[in-house]
Amino acid sequence: MKGRVAGSLHPGAIVVLSRFTVANNMADEVRAAFQQRPHLVDDAPGFLGMEVMNPMGEPAEIWLVTRWQDEESYHKWHQGHQYQASHEGIPKGLKLVPGSTEIRVFEVFSN
Repeated sequence: MKGRVAGSLHPGAIVVLSRFTVANNMADEVRAAFQQRPHLVDDAPGFLGMEVMNPMGEPAEIWLVTRWQDEESYHKWHQGHQYQASHEGIPKGLKLVPGSTEIRVFEVFSN
């Protein structure tokens, strides 16, 4: 297994990076909401994993990384009712920095 990482993604998989910045000093509440999330996505067909993080020294900037078997699986989840339900835990009163929200979809073509 030299040169390979166990559990690495296969070509055709996708990685979705979502980024936003909390505007109103609620970063701790957002962190707690992710730590207590209902894990609705975990059983979605094609879902491979997720990490939530922030850059060192920038606690209000949140990055969400999800890994999917293929693009179709991601789109089915994103357009489905469980996606909407998974956002019910967003802290009330949360405001984001205008223009800070970004979603990028990456295709894995080699590992």
